[in-house]
Amino acid sequence: MKEISVSELQLNPMTMIAKDWMLVTAGNAQRGFNTMTASWGHLGSIWGHGGGLPTAVVYLRPQRYTKEFVDREELFTITVFPEEYRKALGYLGSHSGRDGDKVAESGLTPVFEGEYTYFAEAKLTLVCRKLYRAPIVPEGFLDQSIIDAYYPQRDFHDMYIGEIIKVLVQD
Repeated sequence: MKEISVSELQLNPMTMIAKDWMLVTAGNAQRGFNTMTASWGHLGSIWGHGGGLPTAVVYLRPQRYTKEFVDREELFTITVFPEEYRKALGYLGSHSGRDGDKVAESGLTPVFEGEYTYFAEAKLTLVCRKLYRAPIVPEGFLDQSIIDAYYPQRDFHDMYIGEIIKVLVQD
């Protein structure tokens, strides 16, 4: 993979996140890592001057094993894959790393780069430094029907805002 500037990114975040899905990964070779499939998130900018910091927002439910790794680590990655890896992403989204080596079962190849992990098969990797975490709370919903539709068990996500510090793309 080669590194590019965040300003060189050419993508549609609506299809990248909601349609194509992505992996959220935290950890490294020394302390261990875990990953999960996600289809909720945001890309944009916030804080800072001259346009703000480039950021990615991910949402993790409290019961997700990956959340323990994201909470522990300073960095997390978001990886996006070509369509041919859809089955692997489906597997990673429906199995827990608590129960075994789901990454090995998926057939994807982890790449350990210092304090973070990404996957060799990815077409895009965003390396993010955690800036902010906050729980989504019931009192914040202006449309209460969202709670019943998406949180019937009241297992509200935590929101993580990460500064995009590195962008990697396939050569």
